[in-house]
Parts: sequence; C-alpha cells; structure tokens
Amino acid sequence: MNFRLARLKCYALHLCRILLALTFIFSGFVKSVDPWGTAIKLGEYFAAFGIEWLYGARFFFSIWLTGAELMLGLMLLFKVRLRLVSIFAVLSMLFFTSLTFVLALWNPVEDCGCFGEAIKLTNWESFLKNLILLPMSIAVFWSARKLPIMPTWMDGVKMLAIACVAFGIGVYSYRHLPLIDFLPYKVGTNVLEAMNAAEHGDVETVLIYRDLKSGKEREFTLEDTTWYDTTRWEYVDTRITAINTSVHPMIRDFAIFNDQEVVTNEILSDTGVVYMVCASDIEDFRPRCLRRLESAVSQAYQRGYRVLCLTAESLNRVPEILLGQERVTCYNMDATTLKTMLRAKVGVVVLHDGVIVDKVNCRDMLDKGVLPYY
Repeated sequence: MNFRLARLKCYALHLCRILLALTFIFSGFVKSVDPWGTAIKLGEYFAAFGIEWLYGARFFFSIWLTGAELMLGLMLLFKVRLRLVSIFAVLSMLFFTSLTFVLALWNPVEDCGCFGEAIKLTNWESFLKNLILLPMSIAVFWSARKLPIMPTWMDGVKMLAIACVAFGIGVYSYRHLPLIDFLPYKVGTNVLEAMNAAEHGDVETVLIYRDLKSGKEREFTLEDTTWYDTTRWEYVDTRITAINTSVHPMIRDFAIFNDQEVVTNEILSDTGVVYMVCASDIEDFRPRCLRRLESAVSQAYQRGYRVLCLTAESLNRVPEILLGQERVTCYNMDATTLKTMLRAKVGVVVLHDGVIVDKVNCRDMLDKGVLPYY
C-alpha cells in the first residue's frame, strides 16, 4: 500500500513539474515571438504603476523577461539544475500571483498579457490560473530540495543551449518580424472581409482631433468635414467601435485618411497590388533602410503598383516623402493599428485585392531592391 502511494506521489510530482514547465514554455514563447507587443504591455504597466522612467528600456525588459520565462520552462521540463530552477519557479509564481491579484482588484491594466496576443485572459482568470500553478511550483521545489545544488559541466552546456534558444527567439523577432503572428493582420487576411464581419451600420468610426487654439480635444464623424482644416485641428486618434455589442468584427480599427478624405475603402477595394510603407517616425529613416525603400518603391512604380505611406505623425509636417525619384503621398493611421499591423519601426505591408499578401521589416529588404512580393 505504501509502495502504491509512493508511486502515485511520484507521478503527481512529475505531472506538476511537466504542467508547470509547459505553462512557462507556452507563456514565454508566445510573448517572445512578439517582443513589440510585450513591450507595449510593459509600457502600460509602467504607466499604471507610476514608473514611466523605465519606458525607454521596455524592449530590453520585453526580451529579457520573456526569454527568462521560456528558459525557466525548458529547464523545468528537461530537469536542468532542477533544485535551483524550482526556487525561481516558486518566486516567480509568488510574484505573478500577487501581481494578478492586484490587477484583479483595481484593474489598472485591462489584461495582464500573460499569454500575449495568443490567448486573452481577464485579470481574475489570470489570478485563478496562478492560484492553481503556485501549489504546483511549491510541490516541485519541495521534491527537489535535496538534489545537488552544484552544477556539472554538462549542466552548464545545457543551460547555455537553452539560453541561446530562449533569448534568441526574442532577439530575432525584434530585429525581423514575429515568428508566429497571432494578430488580426496576419498574412492571408482579407482586411475588408474582416472589417465587414459586422453588418453595415453596426460599426461607428470617430476621429479625435485637438483644437490648436484651445488645446481641447473634439470628436468628429467621418461625415463632419470640419477636421479638414489642418490649420485649426491636429489629429490625435481614431476610435472604431461596434454599436451592436453582440457584433465583434475581427478588425475594427483600420482607417486610412488625411486632412481631405478617408481612403480606406478605396485602398481595400483596389484589385491591384498596393504597397503601404509603414513608418512610426518618418524623419528617422536610417540610410540603409532608406536605400532599400527607394529601390523597392522604384520597382513598384515600374510595375504599376500603388504606393502610399502610413504614419501616425501629423501630416502638416510630412504630407509626402521623397523616396529616390518618387514622391509618395502620406496618410494617417492610428498609432496602435500601425504597430499591430507591422511590428517594426519601418517596413512594408503589401495588399493584393484587399488581402495582406506580405509583410517585411525594412531590415529584411535587400539593398539591391528585391520586392517583398511579386
């Protein structure tokens, strides 16, 4: 009887270790492949807890924290330095359980971002999930407390290999694009169809502008042309909401416009190829990136493609940009939508008949000007 109980206890401890490891691995991986999204979520945390001075290091923390979480899960799964790593597992679960309890009570951040964009949990769901995992981590620590604490040379090799994988995923995804895209604007998405998942009339678009004279913000409908006066109004944000709460279109915030017109439907209805140069900061193009864009845009025009530039900056300063010999008209897009559509400072999103057929970071475009889509 005691032998059976001992075996059941052993199986239970193995199960706790594996479940805990898989949770850390999944959580770390889905955030590591999207360091931009994790950095945005960290920015929300910094603002909520009054530590905005850390905002400039958000990408460093994004790669470091998610890599450490993935590394922790892999070490648990393969039983590398199990005694030491079980201590970190308990400390991590104590911290995250306390944090999600605070979030659940006061809701300073809408969701904890525990599983990135892959799975959305409410703050209470995240807290309950951590309440289940915390006893598991304690059980794993208790079972491993008598294991040797001094590492062997093989442990060092294994740790180095795991660290290279765990942190390498985040670094690669930051420098290029996410290895796996969990966002609504993934390649293959028909943007117009995704927007029209709601019936016509169930979605309301509101443009938010700041009065340059009074400094106050005002909301406009698309039909209200008052905001066309750029000497009086400065663009701030776009809000697109479903009027009927039972309707939830996959994409609700895609809008392209300038101070004269909204061209969203025109762009999405174009049956040809549309090159959308996306830039968070137009005036901060690096020379190599600029050369690549100039070459690609030149080829795009030669093939009869439509080219436009999307930015969240005021168009008063940059109504158009000069890429080589070509002048490219700039349009506004909400900053959050821009970062959601392309996880890069500068890059290109290619539409063909309203479908996203390619996305490329400027860093991955060749200097010789190979187009990201043919």
